[in-house]
Amino acid sequence: MADAVRQCKRPGWDNYHRPRLQHLPLPPTANLSKLDPLAVAILTARAAHPGATLADLYDPDLMPPDLRRAHSDLDRAVDRLYRPAGFASDRERVEHLFALYEAMVAPLLAKPAKPRKPRVKT
Repeated sequence: MADAVRQCKRPGWDNYHRPRLQHLPLPPTANLSKLDPLAVAILTARAAHPGATLADLYDPDLMPPDLRRAHSDLDRAVDRLYRPAGFASDRERVEHLFALYEAMVAPLLAKPAKPRKPRVKT
């Protein structure tokens, strides 16, 4: 997510232009039902501030503590889907995700090309 934020927050770039940078596929063994109550907690925290716009709610300096806590809980849970110990930093998270990606695409890159049989003219 850290890399997605860095990429999408460049001047002139918004989330619409770079949608694939924002979401990484979750591990196939992930139990996503554990994330449901955490997502509901975020929605509940947002609903507790009916007069605030999304810009108000997600301003890093003004973000309500309950919403920040709800997002932190969800972030930790998603981190644990990738690695039980979690991550100490954004850099460590991105390095781990790239290693998973490299392992995922390695079989695609390692397949040798099948030799073609010569055509027989008749």
